[in-house]
Amino acid sequence: MSRKKMKWIIILIVFIVLAAFIVPGLFNDLKIQHYSVNAVNISNSIRIALVTDLHSCRYGEKEQELIEAIDEQKPDIIMMAGDIFDNVIPDDNTEYFLQGVVEKYPCYYVTGNHEYWSGSSAFSEKMAVLEKYGVKRLSGEFEAVTVNGETINVCGVDDPDAYMVASKSAYQNDLSFDEQLIRVNELSDNGNYTILISHRPELFKNYTKYDFDLVLCGHAHGGQWRIPGILNGLYAPNQGLFPKYAGGEYNDGRTKMIVSRGLARENTRVPRIYDRPELVIVDLN
Repeated sequence: MSRKKMKWIIILIVFIVLAAFIVPGLFNDLKIQHYSVNAVNISNSIRIALVTDLHSCRYGEKEQELIEAIDEQKPDIIMMAGDIFDNVIPDDNTEYFLQGVVEKYPCYYVTGNHEYWSGSSAFSEKMAVLEKYGVKRLSGEFEAVTVNGETINVCGVDDPDAYMVASKSAYQNDLSFDEQLIRVNELSDNGNYTILISHRPELFKNYTKYDFDLVLCGHAHGGQWRIPGILNGLYAPNQGLFPKYAGGEYNDGRTKMIVSRGLARENTRVPRIYDRPELVIVDLN
């Protein structure tokens, strides 16, 4: 066999091997990811649906695929950890999603960076949509919520990119990100199990300075490319290559953080590989 022919055979073999690895990884149907958390002082189980980084992506006609997936899991409460809206894709799918869930479940929301990247006018319009459907936005705020006979604290802070709209929007909080953390920590000092909803997982060390039991985040999109069992994520915004907090469960002292890989699909610049969009279900037991 000639050297040239051998070269092309090797190239063909390499191509086949790469295709055999990559093609299955492009499968991007919705995944349900479950976490079970041993919550101190809670006797009756509470089920949370964590929805992050929807970016107004399409999940069937009027978002029925996502809505039905949530209904099948029978959550007690929905927590939205930012980027439910997008700064490019119109808000239609986000509105369909909200229409489909707000009358069934209490819904809590914090901002992500893309809401702010939309600009002050569009940001105000998106916040007005939340108001319209009765979604509770937590902007440096907390609420004591009673679910299944158990009372928990639900805290929320704005994304650090809030400065991009500053005081140009009536919906903007004047407190900085760090000031909001301090505020919700002080307000929720009542002995209840305390959850913080925040878009950014890379700020985990900031959260551990306070008395939050559980932190729920998104933003990292699962690191976009994964090698199951080897690489949890290749690249995430604000973390760079090989992100520490791409997706999953993380612990530091008393604080546990769960990071969703998010629901973004058609708006991503590069395809997700072995990184299916996910709906996260958290059971507090």
